[in-house]
Amino acid sequence: MKAELLRRELVTLIFRGGTGHTGGDLSVLNLLTVLFNHTLNVDPKHPKMADRDRFVLSKGHCAEALYTVLADRGFIERAELDAYGTCGAHLGGHPDNSIAGVEINTGALGHGLSVGVGMALGAKMDGKTWKTYVVMGDGEQAEGSIYEAAMAANKYHLDNLVAFIDRNGLQISGSTEDVMPLEPIHDRWTAFGWDVKTINGDDIDSITAALDTIDWTCGKPHLFISKSTKGLGVGFMENVAKWHHGVPNAAQYEEALHDIDKRINALKL
Repeated sequence: MKAELLRRELVTLIFRGGTGHTGGDLSVLNLLTVLFNHTLNVDPKHPKMADRDRFVLSKGHCAEALYTVLADRGFIERAELDAYGTCGAHLGGHPDNSIAGVEINTGALGHGLSVGVGMALGAKMDGKTWKTYVVMGDGEQAEGSIYEAAMAANKYHLDNLVAFIDRNGLQISGSTEDVMPLEPIHDRWTAFGWDVKTINGDDIDSITAALDTIDWTCGKPHLFISKSTKGLGVGFMENVAKWHHGVPNAAQYEEALHDIDKRINALKL
């Protein structure tokens, strides 16, 4: 239920703000919902507490999904969310670390995993038990810096690092396999020395179960290939590349809410 309510909030945020990467926001929202409501050791009342888990949204163009989840948890005031897309608003098109709950500025693709490796290595060196989580896009996998970070994570046995690839199969230019083929992605990351699993990123229970079974003593960094649907939950957006950064008009907004509200009402029965 929570994910569907947040999906409604997300679509409304983008429509009212007049900007956003709707398709990718919707494909990653379930994952962010589980992370911030079930997995991460974070506290909105103390967003900089020393032993918090670190989270990096490497695919920073999907900031709207992150803002929606952070506001639901109480990191962001409702007034800030309502001001999104207006002149002088605090929340911009990419996350920055002046926002509670945001560790680093992201948006230039390919950087997040390198920063996450540094965070995880720092925790190891300091004998800390907190974990680092990084969410990447699949189009982002064309960035070479990701693979330098992947090698370093293996070298330093960073089993306190968890990365995700939001594998929705589409990027701004179309299919990832047409733009820059990624398959066999599971074999590639396994060869880099990671503990690799494929999960159903459209299913809350599957995400939760996978995160609950991480082996924190295996000596390997962890990667979840999260198979997801671009535009998940809004029929006319699903698996359509143009919704990578599309913003719904008034009629499309109402149609999107109709799709989401049908599921919300069904869950209430």
